[in-house]
Amino acid sequence: MTHTASPSLTPVDRDTTSEPPTADRPVTPSRAAWAELVRLPALFTVPGDTLAGVAAAGARPGPRALLPIGSSLCLYAAGMVLNDWADRAEDAVERPHRPLPSGRIRPTAALTAACGLTGAGLLLAARAGRPALAVAAPLAATVWAYDLALKHTPAGPAAMAAARGLDLLMGAAAAGSARAAAPSAALLGCHTLAVTAVSRRETTGGSTAAPLAALATTGAVTRLVAHRRARLPAGRRAAAAPGLPGPTPGGGARTTPAGALTAALAAAYAATAARPYVHAALNPSPPLTQRAVGGGIRATVPLQAALAARSGATATSLLIAALAPAGRLFARRRAMRKVSIT
Repeated sequence: MTHTASPSLTPVDRDTTSEPPTADRPVTPSRAAWAELVRLPALFTVPGDTLAGVAAAGARPGPRALLPIGSSLCLYAAGMVLNDWADRAEDAVERPHRPLPSGRIRPTAALTAACGLTGAGLLLAARAGRPALAVAAPLAATVWAYDLALKHTPAGPAAMAAARGLDLLMGAAAAGSARAAAPSAALLGCHTLAVTAVSRRETTGGSTAAPLAALATTGAVTRLVAHRRARLPAGRRAAAAPGLPGPTPGGGARTTPAGALTAALAAAYAATAARPYVHAALNPSPPLTQRAVGGGIRATVPLQAALAARSGATATSLLIAALAPAGRLFARRRAMRKVSIT
């Protein structure tokens, strides 16, 4: 749930809808303005949190998983809207084309939407069960605390990492075992911490330390995901036992399809995140720093898929991986071209 500021996916074209409203031209929010406000293409990075959590808990995603997924989407969108509401004065100077400073959406409407989305997210979590609500409540509190108080403090990146980790744990709690998903939540949180740290300098640039630290974090997360097999839940462990990675009687290594898929997805995660981090470290200009943030966010999906594969849920991992191209295709649609990815 990264609620940071970054440039649009494509250059912003001038549009009369971005001009401030006047007495003769009242505010008439369009669907495109709301899509931009909630970062609609970035919503494709959200369901993977729940699905990776479900996989870590040893369950398969069924119709009931739609409740925590819906809760995650609502809370993520609420955080995005609240982010722009809290930063509307800063955005008026640095990003005047955004929906609030441009006048396409009124601040009161944005705040009302953030409250409504938060309430909807908690309601869906409650429908998923008390364990899911027990995780969703601190998740919602973390989102609001980040946007209203912690974003510009040293605690900001840690709060954002906690939000992503809690989002994954909510899926696991809804499936029956949040504790089993703790290692996956920690790895996703480390990745989010690195991306958020880079994002703090995306409008000013000038920092090589943050991209280098994010690059090191990406390498460490990739190694842990690809080379340390997660302890499978009891039911899945028995079924997978004959094909678990490990030494063979002849002393060689045994590779399973799930292990190969995990390695491939971990490599995709590293490739997506690492290259823009390197560029930002070599030239910490605002545009390259912004691209590094975008690359880090896009890398979230293959990381989620790798975590699911690591838990032995091959089908779930492939479902998560399919969200990445779907998100890119959706972002390229004409109506979505001005939508920021963060």
